[in-house]
Amino acid sequence: MFSRIMVANRGEIALRVIRACREMGIETVAICSKSDENARYLKQADITVCVGPSDAEGSYLNIPSIISAAEITDIEAIHPGYGFLSEVGHFAEVCESSNIVFIGPKSEVLKKLGNKTEARKIAIANKIPVVPGSESVIKSQQQAIDVAHKIGYPVIIKASSGGGGRGMRVAHNNISLVNSLAIAQREAESAFKDSSIYIEKYIENARHVEVQLFGDNYGNIIHLGERDCTLQRRHQKLIEESPSPSISERLREDICKAAIKMAKAVNYTNAGTVEFLVDKVGNFYFIEVNTRLQVEHPVTEMVTGLDLVKLQIRTAYGERLNIKQKKIRNQGVSIECRVYAEDPSNGFRPQPGKITMYNPPGGRGVRVDSHVHAGYEIPPYYDSLISKVIVNQKTREEAIACMKRALNEYEIEGIKTTIPLSLELISHPQFASGNINTNFVENLLSKS
Repeated sequence: MFSRIMVANRGEIALRVIRACREMGIETVAICSKSDENARYLKQADITVCVGPSDAEGSYLNIPSIISAAEITDIEAIHPGYGFLSEVGHFAEVCESSNIVFIGPKSEVLKKLGNKTEARKIAIANKIPVVPGSESVIKSQQQAIDVAHKIGYPVIIKASSGGGGRGMRVAHNNISLVNSLAIAQREAESAFKDSSIYIEKYIENARHVEVQLFGDNYGNIIHLGERDCTLQRRHQKLIEESPSPSISERLREDICKAAIKMAKAVNYTNAGTVEFLVDKVGNFYFIEVNTRLQVEHPVTEMVTGLDLVKLQIRTAYGERLNIKQKKIRNQGVSIECRVYAEDPSNGFRPQPGKITMYNPPGGRGVRVDSHVHAGYEIPPYYDSLISKVIVNQKTREEAIACMKRALNEYEIEGIKTTIPLSLELISHPQFASGNINTNFVENLLSKS
C-alpha cells in the first residue's frame, strides 16, 4: 500500500480524504493556499505545504507548484478530490510522467471524457441514447441557429469542458440563442480555459439520474447503483438521494447497464459517474461522465456500506476489485442536502466571513461532512459549499423525517446559509411524492 499521499484540494473533501488515509495507516501531505494555511482541518495531515497565494489560480490550480511540493515531500500518489484539478487530463499526465500515481482515471481517459462532445461521440458509437444536439463544437452563430432549428427549441448551450452548471444557458428562440452564446463562451473560458461549446435539445420536465461506477486496472467494472440529483438551481445540485424514487426497476437496470457499457468503451478505472436525463415518459439520455469522486458520494456510501475513498486508493495502488456486482445491495434510503454559505433571500449572494457559532446535528443515521467550526473564517476565493448533511433510514418517508429533524437541529451563526431553503425543499409535498423535475427549484423560487 502507499505510504504517503498528497491531498491536492481543500475544505471538506480534503478532510474526508485525510481521514480515510489515517484509517488506512497512510501518511498525508495537505496542500493549502495562503488564506487556508491556518485552517484547523490541516492539523489532521502529517505535513502541510503552502503552494501559493489565496486565489485558486495561483495555488490549488498551480500545477508546477503542486508537483514541486509533491517531489519535495516524497509522496507516491495524489488524490485530487473533486473540482480544481480532479478532471484535468494534463495534470494526471504530469503526475504520470513524474512517477506519481494519480488517484483517478488515466490521463488519456480524462482527456477523452473531459470533452463533452467527444464523450457524446463515444456514447453514440456504443448505441447509448444521447440528447439530440450538435455533432461537434459550435463555431458560429449561424451554425448554432441551424442546429437549433433542426432539433427544435428550447435548446441548451453547454461548455465542452468542465461542469458544475458553468457555461450553460437555455435558449427558446434565435435572439436568446445568439445572446446566450457569447455569455456561455465567456463563462466556459473563465472557468475551464476552454471557450468551446455545443448545443443539445433542452429536455423539459426531466429528472437527473446518475450512476456511480468503479473500475480497477484489470478490466473489472461495477456500478454501485444510482443517485437522483433532480433538485438543482441553475444546474447546481442541491439535494441528492439514492435510490431514485421515480424510476422503475426495469429503467434502473437499463440505465446502469448503459453506464457500464460507457465505462467499458474507454477502459475506465477508479471512481466515476455517468449522468443521464430521464424525460417524463421514461426515456433516458446520456449527458456526460464525471471522471472523479462526486460531491454526493456519501449518498452511495450510506446505502452500500462501502468507503469510496478507500476503494479509490486501493484500486489506484493496483488492487483488484473484490466486490461482485450481484453482492451489492442497497441498505435503505439515503438523502444528502448540501449547505452553501449563500443567502437565498438575497440572490444567493456568497457569505464569506466568520462563523460565530456552529452546532451540527447528530443522532442515528445522520452524517455531517464539513471542515468548518465556530471561529472559522470562510474565505471569499472558493466555492461556497461548507457542509453536507447525509441521512440514511430504512424507508424514504423515514429518511425525509430524519433530514427535516437534522436541518432544524443544525445551528450556524455569523453567516447566512442555504439550510432554510433545503428545509423548505425537503418539506415540500411534491418532494415527498417524488413528483419533481429539474425546473422545480427555479419555479418555486420564482413564486416566492
